[in-house]
Amino acid sequence: MKLEKRKPSGREKDEAAIELLNKLRERLFSDNVSTARLAAFNLSWMQEDGLDILKEVLFGNVPRTAKKAAAYGLRSMKGRMRKMASEVLTEGIKHSDRTTRDTCTKALFIMAGGQPPKPAFRGKRKPGKGRIQEFRKKGGSRAPSPWKRSSSGRP
Repeated sequence: MKLEKRKPSGREKDEAAIELLNKLRERLFSDNVSTARLAAFNLSWMQEDGLDILKEVLFGNVPRTAKKAAAYGLRSMKGRMRKMASEVLTEGIKHSDRTTRDTCTKALFIMAGGQPPKPAFRGKRKPGKGRIQEFRKKGGSRAPSPWKRSSSGRP
């Protein structure tokens, strides 16, 4: 996925901060969920700049994993940014995209101290595949097995 260049907000102090924000933004779009969540967590410590990037990802046309990671970053915010993050998540509940709505609803639920239910385990069992069946040949004559003893007890 080709990312558009982000315009600096003017709050960044130096070139290293801009480079770090761009690097974390790219990692947020990773296919690996753990990498994306870690980038979102690091962005949650970046105050307004992190909030801007996470909000852009949450409301943008991006993959579901990136949206979930952005919601994780928003709910991980501390201090004065926590209120702003909860406002962004509340705004996301009214969004037209179903993934964004579901993600924001779950993130707000977790922020309120709720424990999300674990999904039920569904085994993927196909009908008729439950047991191993033995198929016998239809012919009446069978050769004696070399492993069985004859009735006389000698081979």
